[in-house]
Amino acid sequence: MKLYTAAFPPSPRRVRIFLAEKGIDVPRVEVDLVNMEHRGDAFTALNPLQRVPALELDDGTIITESAAICRYFEALHPEPSLFGRTPEAIALVDMWMRRVEFGLYSAIAAVFRHSHPAMKTSEVPQCAEWAELNRPRVMEELAFLNSALEGRQWLATDFYSAADIALLCSVDFMRPIKIAVPDAFENLKRWHLAASSRPSAKA
Repeated sequence: MKLYTAAFPPSPRRVRIFLAEKGIDVPRVEVDLVNMEHRGDAFTALNPLQRVPALELDDGTIITESAAICRYFEALHPEPSLFGRTPEAIALVDMWMRRVEFGLYSAIAAVFRHSHPAMKTSEVPQCAEWAELNRPRVMEELAFLNSALEGRQWLATDFYSAADIALLCSVDFMRPIKIAVPDAFENLKRWHLAASSRPSAKA
């Protein structure tokens, strides 16, 4: 089994944090995104979408998409549970994870992909107007999540979950687009401090 990953992007980081929380060690292959290794024939054969992460199983099966890879490891190693044990908890984790992905993360990604110099050769054409239109959307999503965290330690339920991992990686991905969580969003800042303090956050 091999995990194809890269240091900077949030999606492979989600998998690394998930594995760290589970205490699972998987051999890793670092993909050089700067030199476009993910666009080469070898990696494209693994993932035609040319994105990390990708998990190669011993029988040659390839699993891509960070949530799918995390689901695979949750099934193999149910404890500690990061997707929930009860039908209600499972549904809540999925609900909040998708809200983060389709809300906050997609807005951040739009700003990054269409404004950051590092994406000039990947996002063709870059549309600066689309980046600027999404900046207010990032703030709207942060406000929504700040309200959701009122009186709650974690995002989806009473335990740290895959939804918190998705949110942590999304919030941290705001650094390259120079957006910070406003001081007024006290719930979100409290949550971020707690999530960032977990040893897995360094994975």
